[in-house]
Amino acid sequence: MHPEIMQDKPGMCPECGMQLVPTKNKKVVVKHDGHGKHAGHSTSMFFRKFWISLVLTIPVVLYANVVETIFKWSPPTFPGSDYLPLILGSIVFFYGGWIFLAGAWREIKGRLPGMMTLIAIAISAAYLWSLYAVFAGAEALFWELTSLITIMLLGHWIEMRAVSGAQGALKELSKLLPDTAEVIRNGVTTTIPLSELKEDDIVLVKPGTKIPADGTIIDGDSDVNESMVTGESKPVSKKDGDAVIAGTINGDGALKIKVAHIGEKTFLAGVMRLVAEAQASKSRLQILSDRAAFYLTIVAVGGGIITLVAWLLAGAEVGFAVARLVAVLVIACPHALGLAVPLVASISTTKAAQNGFLVKQRIALEAARTIDTVLFDKTGTLTKGEFGVVEVWSVADHSKDEVVELAASLDALSEHPIARAVVAKAKEQGLALKDPKKFEAIKGKGVKAMIDEQEIMIGGPALLEGLNISIPSELSKPVQDAGRKGQTIIFTVRDKKLLGAIALADIIREESREAIKSLKEMGVKSAMITGDSEDVAKWVASELGIDEYFARVLPHQKSEKVKALQGRGLKVAMVGDGINDAPALTQADLGIAIGAGTNVAIESAGIILMRNDPRDIVKIVRLSQMTYAKMIQNLFWATGYNIVALPLAAGALAFKGIILDPAIAAVFMSASTVIVAFNAVLLKRRKL
Repeated sequence: MHPEIMQDKPGMCPECGMQLVPTKNKKVVVKHDGHGKHAGHSTSMFFRKFWISLVLTIPVVLYANVVETIFKWSPPTFPGSDYLPLILGSIVFFYGGWIFLAGAWREIKGRLPGMMTLIAIAISAAYLWSLYAVFAGAEALFWELTSLITIMLLGHWIEMRAVSGAQGALKELSKLLPDTAEVIRNGVTTTIPLSELKEDDIVLVKPGTKIPADGTIIDGDSDVNESMVTGESKPVSKKDGDAVIAGTINGDGALKIKVAHIGEKTFLAGVMRLVAEAQASKSRLQILSDRAAFYLTIVAVGGGIITLVAWLLAGAEVGFAVARLVAVLVIACPHALGLAVPLVASISTTKAAQNGFLVKQRIALEAARTIDTVLFDKTGTLTKGEFGVVEVWSVADHSKDEVVELAASLDALSEHPIARAVVAKAKEQGLALKDPKKFEAIKGKGVKAMIDEQEIMIGGPALLEGLNISIPSELSKPVQDAGRKGQTIIFTVRDKKLLGAIALADIIREESREAIKSLKEMGVKSAMITGDSEDVAKWVASELGIDEYFARVLPHQKSEKVKALQGRGLKVAMVGDGINDAPALTQADLGIAIGAGTNVAIESAGIILMRNDPRDIVKIVRLSQMTYAKMIQNLFWATGYNIVALPLAAGALAFKGIILDPAIAAVFMSASTVIVAFNAVLLKRRKL
C-alpha cells in the first residue's frame, strides 16, 4: 500500500519533483512507497531507460551527417541503413521520451507547464520534423533527438537520487515499541505479541527492557530513561502510581504496569501523527530549474509559433518555416538546464559528506542559505546528554580528592548515570577506589557502606536532612548557586560528618560555544529548546550566549515553538537528535539531525550531521551559499545563450545569409551543457 501525499493545490511531488495532478475532490494525491517511487515512476526506471537509450543513441549518432562532416568518416552501409536512425530514433522517442510526454500531460492538466512540457514539445517537434524530413529528403534531427532524451533521462535520474522522502520517519517511530509484551493473566506470566495487548492488562517490564504501552506502575520502582520521548536528560525516578510512556526504557528495577492506552491512543502514536501532519503541511521550495523552465517554455513556444507564422506569411516554403520552428524549440530546450541544478546538487552532497554531514533532501540544502535563526535542542545537541562532574567542594581540612574518592568507591557498585559520572571523575583524576563493605541503599536518600571501619554515606540534600547535618557557610552559597543552575548536588559524609559536595550537570559541548559564536558572526540568531527546567535552560543559554530559549517544552509543543518563530517572519533551522524532535524537524524550514541520535530524528531531517559537532551547521550554511551561487551561474549558462541563439534560430539575420539550422542549434545546446558541467565541477575545489 503506497502512502498518499496530499496537498490543497497543484504543485511539485515532494518525493521526485514531478507535478501532482488535482483529483475530483480538489486535492492533489500521489501514491508513494517511500523510496522515490510512485505509479510507474522511480529512480531505477529513469536509470534503466537512460542506459537503453544511450545504447540506441550511439548508432544513431554514428550514422548522422554531423559525424561525417566533422570527422570525415562514414560508417558502413547496408540495405536499409538509411532508415536505421528512423527506427532507433523512434524507439528512443517512444521508450525513453514517453516519461517526458506523460509528465508534460500532467503539468498541463495541473496548469503548471514546466521543464517536462518544454522537453516534450522539443522532442515531439524534433521527431515529427524528422519523420517528415526522412521522406522529404530534408535534414533529419534524429541524433539531436536521441541525445537530448538520453541526457535528460540522466539529469532526472541524478535529480531524483538527490531528493529523498521523509516517509521513513513514521516507520522508525513504530520500531521504538517492542514486538512482544509479558502480560500477567490469572497469576501466570505469558509473552504475547504487542497487537494482542488490551487496556487494563498487567504487564511485567524487566530491567533494561522497553515499556510496551502507556500505563501506570502498580508495583515496583525504577529509573526510566525518557530522554528519547520527553527530552529530559536525567533518568526519571518512577514508583507506584506514576505514569509511564510506551517506548521508554526501564532502568534497574522490575515494574508491573497497568496498561492505560494502546495503539492509536498512545503518546507515541500522537508523536507519529504530529510528524505526519508536519510533513503534509510543510511548504516546499520551488526548484530553480523548474521555475526557469516555466519561463523558457513560454518564450520557446511563443517564439516558435511567431517564427512559424512569420515565415509562412513572408511566403517561405513550409519545410523552411518548420525548420525554423524546430530550431527555436531545440535551441530553447533545457538540455543543459536538466543538468544545471542536479549536477551541482550531486557535487555539493558529495562535498557535504566529505565535511561531516549528509544531505537527505536537496531542497533542505537550498534552504540553508536563507536561515536567520537556528533552534537547537539542548540534550544531546548542545550538551552531551550525559552527566559529568562540573564542580567539587570540600569542607575544612578535607581535600577534594578525598570527597570524590569516597563517593566513587560507593558509586562503583551502581549503574545510575550520576554514579557513573562520579566514578568517571575519579578515574580521570587517577584516584584509587576503596573496597566498601556492608553496602546498603538508604531509600530515597542515597547509599551507605563501611570503608576502613568508617561509615560512608553518599546522597542528596535529603540525606543531610535525615542526619540533621547543616551545610557550613563556605559551602552554602556555591551549593545554592549550583542549584539555581539546575545542577544535581550530592554530598559525601563520613561518620555523620560532612566532608564535601559534588555538583553534576549535563555536560555542555565545547564545540557548541564555537558554533554559536560563528553563527553570530554570520548574522544568524540562535535559540534553544528543552524539556528541562527553567534553571537548567537559563544556565545553558547564558553559558553559550544563546539569544533566546524555551524551557519545560513538551514534545507536542516543540513544533508549536517552531511555528511561533516562523510566525514572526523568521526562517528557522531546527537541530535535534531525539524522537520528540521529529515533528519540529519536519515543521522547520530546515531540519538538521545529529547523526548519533535516533533513526527517527534522522529520517525526519533534511540534513544529518554524522558527528556530534554543532560547528558543522556553519559549514552547512556556507555550502548552501556556494551551491546556490553555482546553481544561479549554471541557470544563466543554460539559458543565457538563448538571448543570442533564439533570434538566430528564428532567422532574424536570414536576410544576411546567417541561418541557424536545427543541427547547429543542437550543437549550441550541447555546448552549453559542457559549460554547465565544467562550472559545476569547480565547486569541488571550494573549501568550507
